[in-house]
Amino acid sequence: MTIPTKAIFNQGDGHAVLMLHGLSSSPLELRYLARFLNDEGFTTSAPMLDGYSAGSREQSMERWVDAATEQFDALAQRYERVSVCGLSIGAALALALVHRRPQAQALALLSLTLAYDGWAIPWYRFLPDWAYYSPLRSRYRYRESQPYGLRNEALRAKIARAMERDDFSEIGPSTISLPALHEASRLAASVRSQVRAIRNDCLIVHSIDDETSSPRNPRLVASTIGSTFLRTIWLDDSYHMITSDNEREIVARETALFLRESETASRDGDAGGKPVVSKALARRRRQLAAVGKSGA
Repeated sequence: MTIPTKAIFNQGDGHAVLMLHGLSSSPLELRYLARFLNDEGFTTSAPMLDGYSAGSREQSMERWVDAATEQFDALAQRYERVSVCGLSIGAALALALVHRRPQAQALALLSLTLAYDGWAIPWYRFLPDWAYYSPLRSRYRYRESQPYGLRNEALRAKIARAMERDDFSEIGPSTISLPALHEASRLAASVRSQVRAIRNDCLIVHSIDDETSSPRNPRLVASTIGSTFLRTIWLDDSYHMITSDNEREIVARETALFLRESETASRDGDAGGKPVVSKALARRRRQLAAVGKSGA
């Protein structure tokens, strides 16, 4: 397996953005977004996290949070403001980090995953709990399959070839171990109990057709988080990997806009008020409501 182990760091202004990739993956997932934010003036940092990122020895979810906190603290020593952005399980990790470091400027949750409950998830996605404590623990690996989180067919074909050749691609690994999945489940359970206490400005971007993480995930957070500045954006031409798929430009642009708005509101002392909910694709309101009814 050829695994990229290089972190991404782009020097910008005094507002740094710590970017957390998905489970057992790498900063490559965030490369486009990191470059776009840097072009908008932000300092961007997408690190490799010991025990969480691909190529490192698997560790507990507590160590994941510790590793992310170390990266946050290092940025906070150098920059006036530090925001946190996470993708997939990285978004759950971002929530855990901001709960621990409430001084973070803002929080961006992309394809938030607290449960693997999307339409493409097979029934065996998680083995029963007993499997984790059996010999399967060291042998079982969940294999990713079509559509690889991508609605864009040309990019999906490219990723499929990369998976066959190297078992790794710019959107992550071809397989994920049972211990990693177990720790991700533990992280999600922990985060659910912490969301209400989080007060940071929060952006949620999620695809209505996410095949990995259903809209129930962001709706849970949006309905319980303590943020007074909350923006939720629904996409309709992407699947799970929204930082690489058809609407990556929208994701990047809206993330940059939100972070600057949060910074400006904080500087002007006008961050209070009622929650702000922006539906970028208003025509999807009825579809979202239908999803909610079906999940009730």
